This record gives sequence, structure tokens and C-alpha cells, in this order.
Amino acid sequence: MRASLTRLGAVAHKELLHVRRDPRTLIFALVVPIALILLFGFAISFDIDQLPIAVVDQDRSAESERFVRRLTATEELVVHHHVDSVEEAYDHMRRGDVLAILVVPARFASTPVPERRVQLLIDGSDGSTANALLGKGQALGASAMISLIDGPLPEGGGAELALLGVFNPAGLSAWFIVPGLAAYVVAIIAVLLTALTIAREIEQGSMAQLLATPVGRAEIILGKLLPYLALGALAVTLVLAVGFLVFDLPLRGSVPTLVVASLLFLLGMLGQGLLISTVTGSQMVATQVATMSSMLPSMLLSGFIFPIENMPLPLQWITHVIPARYYVDVLRGILLRGNGFDVLWPELLALGVFAVAILGLATARFSREAA
Repeated sequence: MRASLTRLGAVAHKELLHVRRDPRTLIFALVVPIALILLFGFAISFDIDQLPIAVVDQDRSAESERFVRRLTATEELVVHHHVDSVEEAYDHMRRGDVLAILVVPARFASTPVPERRVQLLIDGSDGSTANALLGKGQALGASAMISLIDGPLPEGGGAELALLGVFNPAGLSAWFIVPGLAAYVVAIIAVLLTALTIAREIEQGSMAQLLATPVGRAEIILGKLLPYLALGALAVTLVLAVGFLVFDLPLRGSVPTLVVASLLFLLGMLGQGLLISTVTGSQMVATQVATMSSMLPSMLLSGFIFPIENMPLPLQWITHVIPARYYVDVLRGILLRGNGFDVLWPELLALGVFAVAILGLATARFSREAA
């Protein structure tokens, strides 16, 4: 047992020396994740803020003007153009000057409040903005219409539905995006860190020398894994720190559960990189396979951006073997909902099963014939 630990430590020390001699690895592991989380964290936003609209007020009454002022009071919608006709407003939309057109019909002021109707014509060429604007426009319109009523609400009309995000009261898209983005970035970095290790030594011929020693397959795999596990843990810490400091993410749940989940996720992703390295035996091919197998599933099939419930049933089944899916659930559960082990144990179990399975496959696949 002592000899085995000594050999394991020797392999880990050898890999650590390689990391220290190659500053590109440190930059990739520690600087790139921070750059990506900042870039995507600010670039990806579903928040409605100062979106330009054109107004066609066909009533031209004090009441219609008051409605437009109330609708735009929050500055989530900003009037860029007052025009006389819908056709003129469409011209502004075609040029990209406005994203929506508010049409206040004639006889707006003389129509009873429960029967008043206005139109918000939305530019559908940008699907994400259109969907966000659709929901926000309905809420703002209902609120503005209610504000025009003096005294009690008319019987049978004028009801308002108040919407509130329980775990994200301000509706900040960063609080939704950054936890999923953290899983996405960590998955790519972790897989790429280990995807080149064995392939590099096979190409350089040093693997044959290592295999000539008494070091076993499991000791080689674990010895190469440990330095990158420490490096990956530091990367996760930096990514989450950026989320807390820059995007004001809360931390409402169990920190120990977060630590365990992060370590299990890292082990699984690092093991995936090692498996790719043993299968390909080529640094160039390993890089391509690692990028494709980590980037696309972690973005498209993890629930990071697209809800899993909205996917076709076959894709929903496939997501069960994507570890990023479970890590995204853990991050959102701990950071936003305040969950702990009692709620998130199924996700932790799934991450643990994946880590054990992928490391077992990497160890079984790695053999002396691979050199």
C-alpha cells in the first residue's frame, strides 16, 4: 500500500512539473475561465431594458397620452418615435430603429376600461427578445391600464395579475445564466486539461518509459488526474468568485454540498478527458474530440439555456447521461433556491456514478498496448 502511494505520488509529481513548465496550461486553466464567464455573463442577457418602440396614437387624447406615459414609466420600454400611421412605424421597424410598435386605437378614452384594447406589435426576427418583450409588454400594459382607473375597479373587469420571481425577484438574467455558464466553462476546461496528457506522452515516446516501471495502470491514471483536479478546483473557485463579486450571485444553500458536487463534476469531466486521450492517442484528434464532446452537450443538453422539458423526448433521455445537466441543477439549487443535500442528493448520486464509470472506462482502456 505504501509503495503504491509512493508510485502514485511520483506520477502526480511528474505531471505537476509538466504543468509548472508549461505556463499555457495555467493560463488556460485559470485565466480563460474568468475571461469566458465575464464575456458571456455580460453578453448573454434576457433583461428588458430601454428597448426602443414607436407609438401610433390614433386617439390623441389626454387619456391615451397618460396611458403611454404610464407604460413607459419604468424605462424598460422607451419611445423613440411618435408617428401618425402604422405603415410609418413599420418603416422604422424594418430599418431596425424600433423593436415594437404600440398602437393606441381611436376612441380609446371613450371606451369603458374593461373593454379597452391596445396593440403591441413586436419584431419577431429576434426570437429571444420577442419572447421576453411579449411577456413584459403584457405585464406593463395591464399595470398601465389599471393605473388609469380612479377609484375602485369596475365590476367584472380590470383585474391585474402580479408576477414575481420568487428566487429571482428582480428577474436578473445573470442569476439564471451564470450558474449554467459556470458548469459550461468548467466542463470544457476540465475535459481539455486531461485530453492531451496521455496522448502527448504516447506521441513523445515517454509513455513507453513510464510503462517499463512498476507503476500500474490505475496509478498512472490517478497520478495524472490529481494535479488537474487541484487545478480544476481552483478554476471552479475563481469562476464562482467572479459570479459572486461581479454579478452579485447569492449563496443561499449548503456550501459542503456545493464542494462535493463540484469535486464529483470535476472528476467526471477530467476522467472524460483521460478516456479521450487513451482512445485517440493523438493530441490533435484528442483536442477536437474533447472540444466537441464537452462544448455542445454542456451548452445544448444541460438546461443551461434551453429548458430540458421543452426538448423532444429522445433528447430528454439523452440529457440523463450529460453530467453538466446535474451540475447546473445543483448550482441553481444551492445558489438561488437555498437547497442542500436533502434535496440535491439525486444529482450528487448521478455525478458520482458518472465519475466512477468514466474513470473505470479510462483505466480499463489504458493498457500497455496503447504505448
